[in-house]
Amino acid sequence: MAILRLLLLPVRAPALLVLFAVAVVMGNQWSIIQPALKITPSIDAQLFWTVEVLQAMVVVVICTMPDLILRRLSLLMASSRAISLVIVLLLVITGGLYLLHLSLLADVLILASALLLARLDLTRIRIVPAPAVMAIVLGAILLCGIWLGQEIATPLHPSFAGLFGPDM
Repeated sequence: MAILRLLLLPVRAPALLVLFAVAVVMGNQWSIIQPALKITPSIDAQLFWTVEVLQAMVVVVICTMPDLILRRLSLLMASSRAISLVIVLLLVITGGLYLLHLSLLADVLILASALLLARLDLTRIRIVPAPAVMAIVLGAILLCGIWLGQEIATPLHPSFAGLFGPDM
């Protein structure tokens, strides 16, 4: 009976399918961008994929465990005024540098929206596991979708080839 419930989960919580579809499209988009990186010798393809997957996992952790992260951060900031200033400065500088690259910000916003919708849909059907379990499950769905999208050699539809880059 538990296996049947697990198999019916995408039907009961369709935002999980949306999350998987978003991950497939993101993986496909990143694999299409990858040949353009071969022209630029300063960026290695392995480093590109490592940064993109790490960015996706950070978004998963932040979106699935915000209360735990904020509680620990506020305890750390309350311990000392100097630590508080250093943390705020680090967050502002990191956020500012990150916002300079708006194309990356769009990917993060899309992933975060899909993750939060999936969490909301799971909460709607009263499936609320521990935050660590939720992060692992949603991260696995996201990584499987990115891997599948990366394996697709061409854009999902030929008319989209012009949107993703030259030489398509």
